[in-house]
Amino acid sequence: MRVPSDLVETLVAVLDEGSLDAAARRLHVTPSAISQRIRALERIAGRVLLVRSKPVRATEAAHPFVRYARQLALLERDALAELDGATATVPLAVNADSLATWFLPPLSRLSAAHDVVFDLHRDDQDFTAGLLESGTVMGAVTSRETPVAGCRVSPLGALRYEAVAAPGFARRWFGDAVTQTDAAALEAAPVVDFDRRDELQTRWLRSRSVDPARAPRHRVPASQDFAAAVLLGLGWALLPTLQSSMPVDRGELVRLGGADVVVPLFWQQWNVRSPLLDAVADEIVAEARKVLG
Repeated sequence: MRVPSDLVETLVAVLDEGSLDAAARRLHVTPSAISQRIRALERIAGRVLLVRSKPVRATEAAHPFVRYARQLALLERDALAELDGATATVPLAVNADSLATWFLPPLSRLSAAHDVVFDLHRDDQDFTAGLLESGTVMGAVTSRETPVAGCRVSPLGALRYEAVAAPGFARRWFGDAVTQTDAAALEAAPVVDFDRRDELQTRWLRSRSVDPARAPRHRVPASQDFAAAVLLGLGWALLPTLQSSMPVDRGELVRLGGADVVVPLFWQQWNVRSPLLDAVADEIVAEARKVLG
């Protein structure tokens, strides 16, 4: 059974735009035509592909069609680039700490060398692989070593995190013996988490035999603002050593001791032979290995 390209293109347009009406405007057809195409694709699939919410959402059955549509678009762009230099949009997923520390320089070099723009999706490294599975992105920085179906994997290195706090905060909550903090102090001192899925501080507390549920928690869901909150003494947290080493050297932060938390990272991308996507992978992998070790 063949899957007409206009049907999967319509599915992606609906998901990107969030509604059938918006997809109709993008594709210059009527909303009725959009609905008919989606129903035709659902008949081919034998399953429901869209949840009619606001915005609409893809069901799991839609993910292979979304990946297929985006891969077709990538291959089409590669062909057109040889003729007229068409600009490509490459959606990528990355965790916030990589985005704040090492991920942007290779994208800058790529944009200077290729007609490409990037659509970045930020999520925790434990969840970015899901964006590959759904077809939302073409490549992702992830903590998942096992390849997503239809993808290939390259090791990047590891982000190393250390527990730090502003000096005044450390004196208030831990006294002079910063590296000998006891369980009672750690259970009372405010923690800064990135969001509700941030497990780094929880892992570190458990390694110190501290009940993580007892510590009061701030949540600051932006990497640079997260680091700023720690520098300002809002709470203690684990920061990537790429972010914390210079403030520690300047005396703006102090280390709280305990074992560092090391998060191995991997690059996963569609297993499609695309010169552009391969160039993206080469730059990102090379930068990561240089910076992360």
